[in-house]
Amino acid sequence: APGTYHHSILVGTMVEAAASEIGANPLLAKVCAYYHDIGKLKNPLYFIENQSNGKNRHDKLAPSMSSLILIAHVKNGVEFAEKNKLGEIIIDTIRQHHGTSLISYFYEKAKQLKGEDNVNIENYRYPGPKPQTREAGLVMLADVVEASSRTLENPTPSRIKGLVQKMINKIFSDGQLDECELTLKDLHKIARSYYTILSGIYHHRIDYADNSARGNGKGKNGHSDQKQTKPAQDSNEKTKADDTGHLKRLGLS
Repeated sequence: APGTYHHSILVGTMVEAAASEIGANPLLAKVCAYYHDIGKLKNPLYFIENQSNGKNRHDKLAPSMSSLILIAHVKNGVEFAEKNKLGEIIIDTIRQHHGTSLISYFYEKAKQLKGEDNVNIENYRYPGPKPQTREAGLVMLADVVEASSRTLENPTPSRIKGLVQKMINKIFSDGQLDECELTLKDLHKIARSYYTILSGIYHHRIDYADNSARGNGKGKNGHSDQKQTKPAQDSNEKTKADDTGHLKRLGLS
């Protein structure tokens, strides 16, 4: 599962830095991040970071079955961790890193197929519990933010910043952080830390595409739509407005 491995390493880097910023335990947070997704090893190809050639095994499954497979990776992770005698705090973080969050994609897909009245939303929620420690909360946030960052087609600094703020706000608003001790002040520092790391990672990719564009008018894979271009003024202003909105909802402005 090379995709899951890479994801876990990045999440570890993110939580270690953020833990230092908020006075949590950086080493503990990093170790928990390294192991948080080990349950995916049982069915690695059903998780998007391990899929290739545009093939998605969920395309042939009912939404309810897809949901069961995703939810099962938490239970499988706990079993792997217990079998290999990992520490209790690591096992707890594996159990808590999705909290009671909703698998919205497959829930919405199920509603489209069967109608809202015929779909039980609880079948599309992780069983919990919600994060109980600051370190587990950091892992939950970094897990979602890092995964979401890979969906950005043009990861400019402003878009990365907006994404980080949006995803943290979404988790906060859903009440997933209610049982750990992360404060609004902590969330501000976490958002800034995650943004710094991700923008540093994507900066090199953007530069590479931009340098290729100067040489032949095309992006790094030979496609002109991958060139690094300056966003239009109205689009940039909209992004800034959205960013401010996310900060206000988090109490970070």
